[in-house]
Amino acid sequence: MPNSSSQSVNSKFNFEQRRQFLKGAALGAGSLGLTQLLSDQGLLNEAAAATKPQLLEPRESHYAPKAKRIIWLFMPGSPSQVDTFDYKPELQHCNGNKLEGADPKTGFFTTSGKVLASPFKFRQHGESGAHTSEIFPHISKHVDDMAFIYSCFSQSNNHTPAMLEMNSGMFLQGRPCVGSWVTYGLGAENQNLPGFVVMHGAMPRGGKPIWSPGFLPKVYQPTSIDGRAATPISNLDRLKTMDDKQQRAQLDVLRAMNARHQQLRPHEADLSARLESFELAYRMQTAAPEAMDVSRETEETHKAYGVGQKETDLVAKQCITARRLVERGVRFVQLYAGTNGGGGGVADVPWDGHSDIKLNHSIAAKSVDQPIGALLADLKARGMLDDTLVIWGGEFGRTSDSQGSNGRDHNPNAFTMWMAGGGIKGGVQYGASDEFGYKAVENRVGVNDLHATILHLMGINHERLTYRFNGRDYRLTDVAGTVLQELLA
Repeated sequence: MPNSSSQSVNSKFNFEQRRQFLKGAALGAGSLGLTQLLSDQGLLNEAAAATKPQLLEPRESHYAPKAKRIIWLFMPGSPSQVDTFDYKPELQHCNGNKLEGADPKTGFFTTSGKVLASPFKFRQHGESGAHTSEIFPHISKHVDDMAFIYSCFSQSNNHTPAMLEMNSGMFLQGRPCVGSWVTYGLGAENQNLPGFVVMHGAMPRGGKPIWSPGFLPKVYQPTSIDGRAATPISNLDRLKTMDDKQQRAQLDVLRAMNARHQQLRPHEADLSARLESFELAYRMQTAAPEAMDVSRETEETHKAYGVGQKETDLVAKQCITARRLVERGVRFVQLYAGTNGGGGGVADVPWDGHSDIKLNHSIAAKSVDQPIGALLADLKARGMLDDTLVIWGGEFGRTSDSQGSNGRDHNPNAFTMWMAGGGIKGGVQYGASDEFGYKAVENRVGVNDLHATILHLMGINHERLTYRFNGRDYRLTDVAGTVLQELLA
Protein backbone atom coordinates (compact mmCIF):
# COMPACT_ATOMS: atom_id res chain seq x y z
CA MET A 1 0.00 0.00 0.00
CA PRO A 2 1.26 3.53 -0.74
CA ASN A 3 2.27 5.70 2.25
CA SER A 4 0.58 8.98 3.17
CA SER A 5 3.12 11.17 1.37
CA SER A 6 2.60 9.21 -1.85
CA GLN A 7 -1.11 9.60 -1.43
CA SER A 8 -0.64 13.35 -1.01
CA VAL A 9 1.58 13.70 -4.06
CA ASN A 10 -0.95 11.83 -6.12
CA SER A 11 -4.08 13.32 -4.61
CA LYS A 12 -5.11 14.67 -8.03
CA PHE A 13 -5.41 11.08 -9.14
CA ASN A 14 -8.13 10.13 -6.74
CA PHE A 15 -10.87 7.76 -7.71
CA GLU A 16 -13.32 10.36 -8.92
CA GLN A 17 -10.78 12.05 -11.13
CA ARG A 18 -9.69 8.73 -12.66
CA ARG A 19 -13.28 7.95 -13.41
CA GLN A 20 -13.75 11.27 -15.11
CA PHE A 21 -10.58 10.82 -17.10
CA LEU A 22 -11.68 7.42 -18.39
CA LYS A 23 -15.13 8.72 -19.20
CA GLY A 24 -13.62 11.54 -21.24
CA ALA A 25 -11.11 9.25 -22.95
CA ALA A 26 -13.88 7.03 -24.17
CA LEU A 27 -15.43 9.98 -26.01
CA GLY A 28 -12.67 10.26 -28.58
CA ALA A 29 -12.64 14.01 -29.12
CA GLY A 30 -12.76 14.56 -25.39
CA SER A 31 -9.44 12.78 -25.10
CA LEU A 32 -7.81 15.68 -26.90
CA GLY A 33 -8.79 17.98 -24.07
CA LEU A 34 -7.50 15.45 -21.56
CA THR A 35 -4.21 15.36 -23.38
CA GLN A 36 -3.85 19.11 -22.84
CA LEU A 37 -4.85 18.75 -19.19
CA LEU A 38 -2.27 16.07 -18.53
CA SER A 39 0.33 18.03 -20.42
CA ASP A 40 -0.33 21.05 -18.22
CA GLN A 41 0.21 18.81 -15.20
CA GLY A 42 3.52 17.55 -16.63
CA LEU A 43 2.33 13.97 -16.79
CA LEU A 44 2.46 13.38 -20.52
CA ASN A 45 6.21 13.87 -20.41
CA GLU A 46 6.36 10.88 -18.12
CA ALA A 47 4.11 8.93 -20.44
CA ALA A 48 6.14 9.84 -23.49
CA ALA A 49 9.32 8.75 -21.77
CA ALA A 50 7.71 5.41 -21.02
CA THR A 51 6.41 4.95 -24.56
CA LYS A 52 9.70 3.59 -25.83
CA PRO A 53 9.50 -0.22 -25.76
CA GLN A 54 11.60 -1.77 -23.07
CA LEU A 55 10.48 -5.37 -22.70
CA LEU A 56 10.52 -5.83 -26.47
CA GLU A 57 13.61 -3.85 -27.42
CA PRO A 58 16.35 -5.96 -29.11
CA ARG A 59 18.87 -7.61 -26.81
CA GLU A 60 22.27 -9.15 -27.38
CA SER A 61 22.49 -12.91 -27.67
CA HIS A 62 24.93 -14.93 -25.56
CA TYR A 63 27.10 -15.55 -28.62
CA ALA A 64 26.97 -15.03 -32.37
CA PRO A 65 23.78 -16.66 -33.68
CA LYS A 66 23.65 -18.91 -36.73
CA ALA A 67 19.93 -18.16 -37.16
CA LYS A 68 18.24 -14.77 -36.94
CA ARG A 69 14.70 -16.03 -37.23
CA ILE A 70 12.61 -19.22 -37.03
CA ILE A 71 9.72 -20.61 -39.06
CA TRP A 72 8.25 -23.65 -37.28
CA LEU A 73 6.01 -25.73 -39.54
CA PHE A 74 3.88 -27.64 -37.04
CA MET A 75 1.91 -30.63 -38.38
CA PRO A 76 -0.91 -31.09 -35.83
CA GLY A 77 -2.14 -34.63 -35.39
CA SER A 78 1.34 -36.03 -36.01
CA PRO A 79 2.65 -37.48 -39.26
CA SER A 80 3.65 -41.12 -39.30
CA GLN A 81 7.43 -41.38 -39.37
CA VAL A 82 7.33 -44.63 -41.34
CA ASP A 83 5.08 -43.11 -44.04
CA THR A 84 6.97 -39.84 -44.48
CA PHE A 85 10.75 -39.84 -43.96
CA ASP A 86 11.84 -42.89 -41.91
CA TYR A 87 12.08 -45.64 -44.51
CA LYS A 88 11.64 -49.14 -43.05
CA PRO A 89 11.80 -52.02 -45.59
CA GLU A 90 11.01 -54.52 -42.81
CA LEU A 91 7.49 -53.13 -42.64
CA GLN A 92 6.93 -54.32 -46.19
CA HIS A 93 8.55 -57.70 -45.61
CA CYS A 94 6.63 -58.45 -42.42
CA ASN A 95 3.24 -56.97 -43.22
CA GLY A 96 0.53 -58.64 -41.15
CA ASN A 97 2.99 -60.51 -38.91
CA LYS A 98 3.22 -60.03 -35.17
CA LEU A 99 5.28 -57.00 -34.21
CA GLU A 100 7.73 -58.14 -31.56
CA GLY A 101 7.81 -55.80 -28.60
CA ALA A 102 4.59 -54.04 -29.57
CA ASP A 103 2.49 -52.72 -26.71
CA PRO A 104 -1.21 -52.38 -27.63
CA LYS A 105 -1.45 -49.58 -25.06
CA THR A 106 1.29 -47.45 -26.65
CA GLY A 107 -1.30 -45.41 -28.47
CA PHE A 108 -4.33 -43.54 -27.30
CA PHE A 109 -6.58 -46.44 -28.22
CA THR A 110 -5.63 -50.11 -28.74
CA THR A 111 -3.61 -51.47 -31.64
CA SER A 112 -3.53 -54.90 -33.24
CA GLY A 113 0.08 -55.82 -32.54
CA LYS A 114 0.44 -56.71 -36.24
CA VAL A 115 2.88 -54.99 -38.60
CA LEU A 116 1.27 -52.55 -41.04
CA ALA A 117 3.27 -51.93 -44.22
CA SER A 118 3.49 -48.40 -45.55
CA PRO A 119 1.11 -47.85 -48.47
CA PHE A 120 3.59 -45.38 -49.98
CA LYS A 121 6.69 -45.86 -52.07
CA PHE A 122 9.99 -44.38 -50.91
CA ARG A 123 12.83 -43.07 -53.03
CA GLN A 124 16.25 -41.60 -52.31
CA HIS A 125 16.90 -37.97 -53.20
CA GLY A 126 19.78 -35.56 -53.48
CA GLU A 127 23.45 -36.13 -52.90
CA SER A 128 22.68 -37.16 -49.32
CA GLY A 129 20.48 -40.02 -50.52
CA ALA A 130 17.80 -39.32 -47.93
CA HIS A 131 14.67 -41.42 -48.34
CA THR A 132 11.35 -39.63 -48.63
CA SER A 133 7.82 -40.81 -49.26
CA GLU A 134 6.14 -40.27 -52.59
CA ILE A 135 3.64 -37.95 -50.85
CA PHE A 136 6.34 -35.22 -50.71
CA PRO A 137 7.51 -34.60 -54.31
CA HIS A 138 8.23 -30.89 -53.66
CA ILE A 139 9.81 -31.15 -50.21
CA SER A 140 12.02 -34.00 -51.47
CA LYS A 141 13.89 -31.56 -53.71
CA HIS A 142 15.41 -29.92 -50.62
CA VAL A 143 16.78 -32.88 -48.64
CA ASP A 144 20.37 -31.70 -49.05
CA ASP A 145 19.48 -28.58 -47.07
CA MET A 146 17.88 -30.60 -44.27
CA ALA A 147 19.00 -32.44 -41.18
CA PHE A 148 16.66 -35.35 -40.44
CA ILE A 149 16.26 -36.48 -36.83
CA TYR A 150 14.88 -40.03 -36.85
CA SER A 151 15.10 -40.66 -33.12
CA CYS A 152 12.74 -38.15 -31.51
CA PHE A 153 10.56 -39.18 -28.57
CA SER A 154 8.15 -37.47 -26.20
CA GLN A 155 6.27 -38.21 -22.98
CA SER A 156 2.58 -38.25 -23.87
CA ASN A 157 0.37 -40.17 -26.30
CA ASN A 158 -2.42 -37.57 -26.18
CA HIS A 159 -2.51 -34.58 -28.55
CA THR A 160 -2.94 -31.69 -26.13
CA PRO A 161 -0.27 -32.61 -23.55
CA ALA A 162 2.08 -33.64 -26.35
CA MET A 163 1.62 -30.26 -28.08
CA LEU A 164 2.20 -28.55 -24.75
CA GLU A 165 5.41 -30.52 -24.32
CA MET A 166 6.64 -29.83 -27.84
CA ASN A 167 6.09 -26.13 -27.33
CA SER A 168 7.03 -25.60 -23.68
CA GLY A 169 9.04 -28.66 -22.64
CA MET A 170 6.30 -29.62 -20.16
CA PHE A 171 3.08 -31.53 -20.88
CA LEU A 172 1.12 -29.44 -18.35
CA GLN A 173 -0.29 -25.95 -18.88
CA GLY A 174 1.35 -22.86 -17.42
CA ARG A 175 4.88 -23.01 -18.81
CA PRO A 176 6.08 -20.54 -21.46
CA CYS A 177 6.35 -21.82 -25.00
CA VAL A 178 9.59 -21.71 -26.98
CA GLY A 179 8.48 -18.71 -29.08
CA SER A 180 7.86 -16.69 -25.92
CA TRP A 181 11.23 -17.72 -24.49
CA VAL A 182 13.01 -16.61 -27.68
CA THR A 183 11.19 -13.27 -27.67
CA TYR A 184 11.96 -12.79 -23.97
CA GLY A 185 15.63 -13.56 -24.57
CA LEU A 186 16.18 -11.51 -27.73
CA GLY A 187 13.34 -8.97 -27.89
CA ALA A 188 11.72 -7.87 -31.14
CA GLU A 189 13.75 -6.82 -34.15
CA ASN A 190 10.96 -4.70 -35.67
CA GLN A 191 9.19 -2.53 -33.09
CA ASN A 192 6.16 -2.14 -35.39
CA LEU A 193 5.52 -5.87 -35.62
CA PRO A 194 5.30 -8.59 -32.97
CA GLY A 195 8.37 -10.67 -32.20
CA PHE A 196 6.31 -13.86 -32.17
CA VAL A 197 3.44 -14.81 -34.49
CA VAL A 198 1.28 -17.95 -34.57
CA MET A 199 -0.71 -18.82 -37.69
CA HIS A 200 -3.45 -21.42 -37.86
CA GLY A 201 -6.56 -22.50 -39.69
CA ALA A 202 -8.78 -24.42 -37.34
CA MET A 203 -7.66 -23.89 -33.75
CA PRO A 204 -5.22 -26.74 -32.96
CA ARG A 205 -6.05 -29.27 -30.27
CA GLY A 206 -5.43 -27.68 -26.87
CA GLY A 207 -6.12 -24.16 -28.14
CA LYS A 208 -4.21 -21.05 -27.12
CA PRO A 209 -2.56 -22.58 -23.99
CA ILE A 210 -0.20 -24.53 -26.27
CA TRP A 211 1.47 -21.26 -27.29
CA SER A 212 1.03 -19.42 -23.99
CA PRO A 213 3.75 -17.17 -22.48
CA GLY A 214 2.99 -18.86 -19.16
CA PHE A 215 4.51 -16.93 -16.28
CA LEU A 216 6.53 -14.64 -18.56
CA PRO A 217 5.18 -11.08 -18.96
CA LYS A 218 2.22 -11.15 -21.33
CA VAL A 219 3.98 -8.91 -23.83
CA TYR A 220 5.78 -12.10 -24.91
CA GLN A 221 2.61 -13.86 -25.98
CA PRO A 222 2.24 -14.35 -29.73
CA THR A 223 -0.01 -12.49 -32.08
CA SER A 224 -2.46 -15.11 -33.33
CA ILE A 225 -3.50 -15.07 -37.00
CA ASP A 226 -6.47 -17.08 -38.28
CA GLY A 227 -5.73 -17.79 -41.94
CA ARG A 228 -9.42 -18.40 -42.66
CA ALA A 229 -10.69 -15.06 -41.35
CA ALA A 230 -11.45 -11.97 -43.43
CA THR A 231 -9.59 -10.01 -40.74
CA PRO A 232 -6.66 -12.28 -39.76
CA ILE A 233 -5.75 -10.30 -36.61
CA SER A 234 -8.79 -9.57 -34.49
CA ASN A 235 -9.30 -6.31 -32.56
CA LEU A 236 -6.52 -4.49 -34.41
CA ASP A 237 -8.52 -1.93 -36.40
CA ARG A 238 -9.38 1.31 -34.62
CA LEU A 239 -12.98 2.42 -34.23
CA LYS A 240 -14.40 3.94 -37.40
CA THR A 241 -15.48 6.98 -35.39
CA MET A 242 -11.93 7.66 -34.17
CA ASP A 243 -9.04 9.09 -36.15
CA ASP A 244 -5.35 8.52 -35.45
CA LYS A 245 -4.94 11.72 -33.44
CA GLN A 246 -7.83 10.84 -31.17
CA GLN A 247 -6.60 7.29 -30.67
CA ARG A 248 -3.09 8.53 -29.88
CA ALA A 249 -4.53 10.97 -27.34
CA GLN A 250 -6.56 8.23 -25.70
CA LEU A 251 -3.51 5.98 -25.40
CA ASP A 252 -1.51 8.86 -23.93
CA VAL A 253 -4.15 9.42 -21.27
CA LEU A 254 -4.17 5.74 -20.38
CA ARG A 255 -0.39 5.56 -20.33
CA ALA A 256 -0.05 8.66 -18.15
CA MET A 257 -2.36 7.29 -15.49
CA ASN A 258 -0.81 3.85 -15.57
CA ALA A 259 2.72 5.24 -15.55
CA ARG A 260 1.94 7.03 -12.28
CA HIS A 261 0.23 3.89 -10.97
CA GLN A 262 3.29 1.83 -11.84
CA GLN A 263 5.61 4.25 -10.03
CA LEU A 264 3.91 3.22 -6.84
CA ARG A 265 4.11 -0.48 -7.76
CA PRO A 266 7.43 -0.90 -9.57
CA HIS A 267 7.48 -4.68 -9.22
CA GLU A 268 4.25 -5.31 -11.13
CA ALA A 269 5.77 -6.43 -14.43
CA ASP A 270 2.43 -7.34 -15.98
CA LEU A 271 1.34 -3.69 -15.97
CA SER A 272 4.36 -2.64 -18.01
CA ALA A 273 3.81 -5.59 -20.33
CA ARG A 274 0.19 -4.62 -20.85
CA LEU A 275 1.11 -1.03 -21.68
CA GLU A 276 3.68 -2.20 -24.20
CA SER A 277 1.08 -4.50 -25.74
CA PHE A 278 -1.27 -1.54 -26.25
CA GLU A 279 1.48 0.46 -27.88
CA LEU A 280 2.51 -2.45 -30.11
CA ALA A 281 -1.08 -2.90 -31.28
CA TYR A 282 -1.20 0.81 -32.15
CA ARG A 283 2.00 0.60 -34.19
CA MET A 284 0.86 -2.61 -35.87
CA GLN A 285 -2.21 -0.94 -37.35
CA THR A 286 -0.08 0.29 -40.22
CA ALA A 287 2.70 -2.28 -40.44
CA ALA A 288 0.77 -5.54 -39.99
CA PRO A 289 -1.76 -5.22 -42.84
CA GLU A 290 1.05 -4.53 -45.31
CA ALA A 291 3.12 -7.45 -44.03
CA MET A 292 0.24 -9.90 -44.37
CA ASP A 293 -1.05 -8.71 -47.73
CA VAL A 294 -0.11 -11.65 -49.96
CA SER A 295 -1.85 -9.96 -52.91
CA ARG A 296 1.29 -7.83 -53.22
CA GLU A 297 3.19 -10.93 -54.36
CA THR A 298 3.60 -11.77 -58.04
CA GLU A 299 1.38 -14.21 -59.89
CA GLU A 300 4.47 -16.39 -60.33
CA THR A 301 4.90 -16.56 -56.55
CA HIS A 302 1.23 -17.41 -56.02
CA LYS A 303 1.48 -20.22 -58.54
CA ALA A 304 4.67 -21.61 -57.02
CA TYR A 305 3.15 -21.82 -53.53
CA GLY A 306 -0.24 -23.12 -54.68
CA VAL A 307 -2.41 -20.08 -53.97
CA GLY A 308 -5.87 -20.55 -55.46
CA GLN A 309 -5.75 -24.34 -55.44
CA LYS A 310 -8.34 -25.93 -53.18
CA GLU A 311 -5.96 -28.30 -51.41
CA THR A 312 -3.07 -25.90 -50.91
CA ASP A 313 -4.57 -22.41 -50.73
CA LEU A 314 -4.65 -22.05 -46.92
CA VAL A 315 -1.10 -23.27 -46.22
CA ALA A 316 0.22 -21.50 -49.33
CA LYS A 317 -0.98 -18.13 -48.06
CA GLN A 318 0.34 -18.94 -44.58
CA CYS A 319 3.79 -19.83 -45.94
CA ILE A 320 3.95 -16.65 -48.02
CA THR A 321 2.86 -14.64 -44.99
CA ALA A 322 5.52 -16.36 -42.86
CA ARG A 323 8.20 -15.37 -45.37
CA ARG A 324 6.90 -11.79 -45.52
CA LEU A 325 6.87 -11.56 -41.72
CA VAL A 326 10.42 -12.83 -41.18
CA GLU A 327 11.59 -10.55 -44.01
CA ARG A 328 10.26 -7.64 -41.95
CA GLY A 329 11.91 -8.63 -38.71
CA VAL A 330 9.47 -10.99 -37.00
CA ARG A 331 11.77 -13.30 -35.10
CA PHE A 332 9.57 -16.38 -34.56
CA VAL A 333 6.71 -17.62 -36.73
CA GLN A 334 4.89 -20.84 -35.88
CA LEU A 335 2.52 -22.21 -38.52
CA TYR A 336 -0.05 -24.87 -37.63
CA ALA A 337 -0.78 -26.43 -40.99
CA GLY A 338 -4.39 -27.24 -41.75
CA THR A 339 -6.33 -29.01 -44.50
CA ASN A 340 -9.76 -28.94 -45.99
CA GLY A 341 -10.57 -32.07 -43.96
CA GLY A 342 -11.19 -35.61 -45.09
CA GLY A 343 -9.27 -38.85 -44.75
CA GLY A 344 -10.38 -39.48 -41.21
CA GLY A 345 -8.50 -36.48 -39.89
CA VAL A 346 -10.36 -33.66 -38.19
CA ALA A 347 -9.68 -29.98 -38.68
CA ASP A 348 -7.68 -29.42 -35.49
CA VAL A 349 -5.49 -32.55 -35.93
CA PRO A 350 -5.44 -33.17 -39.70
CA TRP A 351 -2.57 -35.71 -39.60
CA ASP A 352 -4.43 -37.99 -37.16
CA GLY A 353 -4.66 -41.10 -39.36
CA HIS A 354 -6.40 -43.55 -37.06
CA SER A 355 -8.63 -45.24 -39.61
CA ASP A 356 -6.92 -45.03 -43.02
CA ILE A 357 -3.31 -43.92 -43.05
CA LYS A 358 -3.09 -43.87 -46.86
CA LEU A 359 -6.11 -41.63 -47.38
CA ASN A 360 -5.36 -39.40 -44.39
CA HIS A 361 -1.69 -38.80 -45.16
CA SER A 362 -2.33 -38.33 -48.88
CA ILE A 363 -4.74 -35.48 -48.09
CA ALA A 364 -2.61 -33.93 -45.32
CA ALA A 365 0.59 -34.08 -47.38
CA LYS A 366 -1.13 -32.60 -50.42
CA SER A 367 -2.04 -29.52 -48.39
CA VAL A 368 1.53 -28.77 -47.26
CA ASP A 369 3.99 -30.27 -49.75
CA GLN A 370 3.90 -27.65 -52.49
CA PRO A 371 3.69 -24.63 -50.14
CA ILE A 372 6.59 -25.84 -47.96
CA GLY A 373 8.71 -26.77 -50.97
CA ALA A 374 8.08 -23.31 -52.41
CA LEU A 375 8.90 -21.66 -49.07
CA LEU A 376 12.28 -23.38 -48.89
CA ALA A 377 13.04 -22.47 -52.51
CA ASP A 378 11.90 -18.88 -51.96
CA LEU A 379 14.00 -18.39 -48.83
CA LYS A 380 17.03 -19.82 -50.61
CA ALA A 381 16.54 -17.64 -53.70
CA ARG A 382 16.32 -14.53 -51.51
CA GLY A 383 19.47 -15.45 -49.58
CA MET A 384 17.44 -15.89 -46.40
CA LEU A 385 17.69 -19.63 -45.78
CA ASP A 386 21.22 -19.39 -44.38
CA ASP A 387 19.96 -17.42 -41.36
CA THR A 388 16.35 -18.64 -41.19
CA LEU A 389 15.83 -21.85 -39.22
CA VAL A 390 12.95 -23.92 -40.63
CA ILE A 391 11.56 -26.70 -38.42
CA TRP A 392 9.08 -29.42 -39.48
CA GLY A 393 7.27 -32.02 -37.40
CA GLY A 394 4.30 -32.94 -35.22
CA GLU A 395 3.75 -33.63 -31.55
CA PHE A 396 4.62 -37.38 -31.66
CA GLY A 397 4.77 -40.25 -34.15
CA ARG A 398 2.48 -43.13 -35.06
CA THR A 399 2.53 -46.85 -34.42
CA SER A 400 4.16 -49.40 -36.70
CA ASP A 401 1.38 -51.88 -35.95
CA SER A 402 -2.12 -51.23 -37.16
CA GLN A 403 -5.13 -49.69 -35.54
CA GLY A 404 -8.05 -51.47 -37.10
CA SER A 405 -7.08 -52.76 -40.51
CA ASN A 406 -5.18 -49.83 -42.06
CA GLY A 407 -4.79 -47.02 -39.54
CA ARG A 408 -2.05 -46.06 -37.09
CA ASP A 409 -2.43 -44.91 -33.50
CA HIS A 410 -0.39 -42.34 -31.57
CA ASN A 411 3.21 -43.24 -30.74
CA PRO A 412 5.40 -41.04 -28.51
CA ASN A 413 8.29 -43.53 -28.63
CA ALA A 414 9.59 -42.60 -32.08
CA PHE A 415 9.04 -39.86 -34.64
CA THR A 416 10.94 -37.85 -37.22
CA MET A 417 11.56 -34.13 -37.44
CA TRP A 418 13.72 -32.13 -39.79
CA MET A 419 15.43 -28.76 -39.67
CA ALA A 420 16.84 -26.70 -42.50
CA GLY A 421 18.77 -23.44 -42.93
CA GLY A 422 19.81 -21.24 -40.00
CA GLY A 423 23.09 -22.95 -39.11
CA ILE A 424 21.93 -26.51 -39.87
CA LYS A 425 24.32 -28.85 -41.71
CA GLY A 426 22.40 -30.00 -44.76
CA GLY A 427 22.25 -33.66 -45.73
CA VAL A 428 22.53 -34.95 -42.15
CA GLN A 429 20.64 -38.08 -41.09
CA TYR A 430 20.80 -38.26 -37.31
CA GLY A 431 19.71 -40.98 -34.91
CA ALA A 432 17.65 -44.04 -35.71
CA SER A 433 14.52 -45.90 -34.75
CA ASP A 434 14.37 -49.69 -34.67
CA GLU A 435 13.93 -51.76 -37.84
CA PHE A 436 10.16 -51.21 -37.74
CA GLY A 437 10.28 -47.52 -36.74
CA TYR A 438 8.48 -48.32 -33.50
CA LYS A 439 10.96 -46.98 -30.92
CA ALA A 440 13.87 -44.55 -31.03
CA VAL A 441 17.01 -46.56 -30.28
CA GLU A 442 20.10 -44.67 -31.48
CA ASN A 443 21.02 -41.14 -30.32
CA ARG A 444 17.59 -40.61 -28.80
CA VAL A 445 16.41 -37.00 -28.94
CA GLY A 446 13.97 -35.65 -26.38
CA VAL A 447 12.06 -32.38 -26.60
CA ASN A 448 14.54 -30.69 -24.25
CA ASP A 449 17.34 -31.54 -26.70
CA LEU A 450 15.38 -30.04 -29.59
CA HIS A 451 14.79 -26.86 -27.61
CA ALA A 452 18.43 -26.62 -26.50
CA THR A 453 19.51 -26.91 -30.14
CA ILE A 454 17.00 -24.32 -31.36
CA LEU A 455 18.09 -21.81 -28.72
CA HIS A 456 21.75 -22.49 -29.49
CA LEU A 457 21.21 -21.69 -33.16
CA MET A 458 19.62 -18.39 -32.11
CA GLY A 459 22.72 -17.55 -30.08
CA ILE A 460 21.18 -18.42 -26.71
CA ASN A 461 22.72 -20.68 -24.08
CA HIS A 462 19.72 -22.67 -22.88
CA GLU A 463 21.19 -23.00 -19.38
CA ARG A 464 21.55 -19.22 -19.02
CA LEU A 465 18.12 -18.17 -20.32
CA THR A 466 16.15 -18.11 -17.07
CA TYR A 467 13.19 -16.34 -15.48
CA ARG A 468 12.53 -16.18 -11.74
CA PHE A 469 9.01 -17.21 -10.82
CA ASN A 470 7.70 -18.23 -7.39
CA GLY A 471 11.19 -18.17 -5.91
CA ARG A 472 12.77 -20.40 -8.56
CA ASP A 473 14.77 -19.76 -11.73
CA TYR A 474 12.98 -21.52 -14.60
CA ARG A 475 14.28 -22.26 -18.06
CA LEU A 476 12.76 -23.74 -21.23
CA THR A 477 14.81 -26.92 -20.93
CA ASP A 478 14.20 -27.29 -17.19
CA VAL A 479 17.15 -29.36 -15.90
CA ALA A 480 17.88 -31.25 -19.13
CA GLY A 481 18.71 -30.58 -22.77
CA THR A 482 21.77 -31.29 -24.92
CA VAL A 483 22.68 -29.32 -28.03
CA LEU A 484 22.78 -31.67 -31.04
CA GLN A 485 26.23 -30.71 -32.27
CA GLU A 486 26.11 -33.16 -35.16
CA LEU A 487 23.36 -31.07 -36.78
CA LEU A 488 25.31 -27.82 -36.73
CA ALA A 489 27.09 -26.41 -39.76
